[in-house]
Amino acid sequence: MGEARSRFPSCWTWARCQDNGVSDPEREKRWAELFDQLDLNKDGRIDANELRTGLSAWGVVRSEVDEIVRVSDTNHDGQLDIKEFTQYLRTHEKELRLMFHSLDRNNDGHIDVAEIQLSLHSLGVNVSTEQASRILQSIDRDGTMTIDWSEWRDHFLFNPLHNMEDIAHYWKHSLMLDIGEQLTVPDEFSEKERRSGVVWRQLVAGAMAGAVSRTGTAPLDRLKVFLQVHGSSGVSLLGGLRGMVQEGGLRSLWRGNGINVLKIAPESAIKFMAYEQIKWLIRGSKEGASLRVQERFIAGSLAGATAQTIIYPMEVLKTRLTLRKTGQYSGMADCAKQILRKEGVRAFYKGYVPNTLGIIPYAGIDLAVYETLKNAWLQRYCMGSADPGVLVLLGCGTVSSTCGQLASYPLALIRTRMQAQASALDGAPQLSMVGQFKHIVSHEGVPGLYRGIAPNFLKVIPAVSISYVVYEHMKKALGVGS
Repeated sequence: MGEARSRFPSCWTWARCQDNGVSDPEREKRWAELFDQLDLNKDGRIDANELRTGLSAWGVVRSEVDEIVRVSDTNHDGQLDIKEFTQYLRTHEKELRLMFHSLDRNNDGHIDVAEIQLSLHSLGVNVSTEQASRILQSIDRDGTMTIDWSEWRDHFLFNPLHNMEDIAHYWKHSLMLDIGEQLTVPDEFSEKERRSGVVWRQLVAGAMAGAVSRTGTAPLDRLKVFLQVHGSSGVSLLGGLRGMVQEGGLRSLWRGNGINVLKIAPESAIKFMAYEQIKWLIRGSKEGASLRVQERFIAGSLAGATAQTIIYPMEVLKTRLTLRKTGQYSGMADCAKQILRKEGVRAFYKGYVPNTLGIIPYAGIDLAVYETLKNAWLQRYCMGSADPGVLVLLGCGTVSSTCGQLASYPLALIRTRMQAQASALDGAPQLSMVGQFKHIVSHEGVPGLYRGIAPNFLKVIPAVSISYVVYEHMKKALGVGS
């Protein structure tokens, strides 16, 4: 079972030496052998790149290499010599021993599923028996369904976690990435994380990542909206891009991006607070209990609908500003004033019904595909591990979000056309949701429901990549650990 998980070198068995009565000199010798294998250029020092490459070759995919070097580099030269390396191992081993004893509540030398659940519960993180079993299986190498000291130490040796709170956060690690579309299921946070401010720091990190990501992919987003509204006239991908540049110059490719970025903060905050309240209503008296996948779908969909209801006028403004011609509006405020004066308050909710209906297929498929892909990966490659790694989660999230968009796209297109037609600038009739659907199918066929989906898909990979990089840097800057 353990053979499929990590390709540790032969000297890795040093981790069991202390328990087998091996003397300190022997342990020092094994540490030196480990150091020699990690010292790739044989200069007597290990830098972050060598450590990262060596650990990756052994199958250690989640390790804060920079943090290890930072805390162990006593002479601040950016590298670790043999003395600094062995001191890190010696100190970290002691911390891991204390954490192991903290989990091993009956002092039998092994950690079982119940002890994992109890320890996490005491830290405000509640997991099901199935989730606790996956956590255990990710560390259990001999298939006994318990974790002994050597398995525990091997698993966390190169993760600079200093206490049980760090371990709990490691086990419940998740991502909050913004790729410019609806993300309907917020992350779960413990009570301690809420009190310590981790929640809001993580939300800020996600908002900043979303702002940079949306700005970077704004031309593709504007092209998508342009094709959704004007695609029936035979405008191609390159033709639409060329037309926008000719009409307003390169800067016009970022029209509507300001309000698209501005709405991230209120939408994220409202969605999170609504999710917490709805989750509390679903759990009832089961304080601290985790939600099942179906319950997360319901809570996430309702939270998304709540947030969209409140910030929806900003969505209408974004569409109008994105499609505006040069000189049509002097700015966001002028656009809002003109809509209010000419069309009334109701214009700010044109397209609201298809927008809200689109949340249900998006959230359901997004969550279902994400869980399916993640579990399939765990079963095939990680032998029951609780954590498939950041890149796998990122890939699962990208595919699931794409599938969710594919299912809800016709509703998104109808919403955009209703938002755009509200001004009736071209004299077009004011069509309802059903009217828009019939008009599109009768004049453009079923493919007409997917106008503009190409640039929408083109922006997924750069959006995810930008968002991930910025999110990780912002978390470090704000002191939110991975």
